[in-house]
Amino acid sequence: MRDVAIIGVSQTKFGELWEVSFRDMITEAGMKAIKDANIEGDELDAMYVGNMSAGLFVEQEHIASLIADHAGLTPIPCARIEAACASGGLALRNGIMAVASGYHDIVISAGVEKMTDVVDPTPAIATASDQEWEAQQGVTFPSLYAMMAKRHMHEYGTTREQLAMVSVLNHKHGAKNPLAQYPMEITVDQVLNSSIVAEPLRLLDCSPVSDGAAGVILCPAEDAKKYTDTPIYVKASAQASGTLALHDRKDITTIDSTVHAARKAYDMAGMTPKDIGGVEVHDCFSINGLLAIEDLGFVEKGQGGPAIEDGLTELDGQIPVNPSGGLKARGHPLGATGIAQAAEMVWQLRGDAGKRQIEGIEVGMTHNIGGTGGTAAVHILSR
Repeated sequence: MRDVAIIGVSQTKFGELWEVSFRDMITEAGMKAIKDANIEGDELDAMYVGNMSAGLFVEQEHIASLIADHAGLTPIPCARIEAACASGGLALRNGIMAVASGYHDIVISAGVEKMTDVVDPTPAIATASDQEWEAQQGVTFPSLYAMMAKRHMHEYGTTREQLAMVSVLNHKHGAKNPLAQYPMEITVDQVLNSSIVAEPLRLLDCSPVSDGAAGVILCPAEDAKKYTDTPIYVKASAQASGTLALHDRKDITTIDSTVHAARKAYDMAGMTPKDIGGVEVHDCFSINGLLAIEDLGFVEKGQGGPAIEDGLTELDGQIPVNPSGGLKARGHPLGATGIAQAAEMVWQLRGDAGKRQIEGIEVGMTHNIGGTGGTAAVHILSR
């Protein structure tokens, strides 16, 4: 197996992009990544694109063909990867495996979702839960994560204010990100006084409905310096599965797929949580920001709330979390999120993150999950 490097990244602006089409978003992300990598489009050997549900959101399937066609990159092979909200992370993993295996040399892994044009997104997103036992009974993702939050509060004494601090931190970081959907700061009181969505979660505990796309260019590590003076190396790419339905779990305060994917990633990289200088976590709801830092091994189970309160996850803290603003402030176009996380970590490791730069970062991690944890992808990147 060959070592793999990232030589180019991109992200479009995230938000309610009414004036931009699905195909134009993914083409913009692809072209910007290609330019960042200092290559030509015809140098690509393959494309892997993460997308949860273009069929529901924009009534378009067979998007692999559409993307290759609209980008003018036929006959280069393109494959669509679907794993709910972890589609981007798995597109990245597929690209890494393709290069590591020697099957392809230069690959783009990308992600895209357009969620604001066609249908009510809530039932569309609910298709990533167990249809028979959850969605058809009226359960939504806010209510599933609300159950997890209530149990965490019961088991560990996590407070409503600590949950709110996750959103406050994301917006504090996201305010420094010009590509974020909501680049503004908020307060704990604003979170606590926002509309109830599913008790105890309120509107400002929830990631928004978003449009956007992102891209990453991969090549063999031995060739990376041909294209860039600042290649970023893939130290680990790990994936794990969990139960689709929440009620099948022994403990709904732990996302087992995150735990297992993280362990695999640390083993592959020969590292521990103490080696990680910054992490992009999948905080689709504020409770998952707490669960992620626990399940990834940065703090003990039940200590996520106190860690947030004590400032451990600030940009200058012990483990900086979501310098991009995370899913809450940067936005969450489902298929693009895992790729956008990787792009942020590449910018951090290059030292190109501007006002949100983590000082002295050498190793970064991304954590992308699908559903309530039915799929998890964890990547470790380094300078």
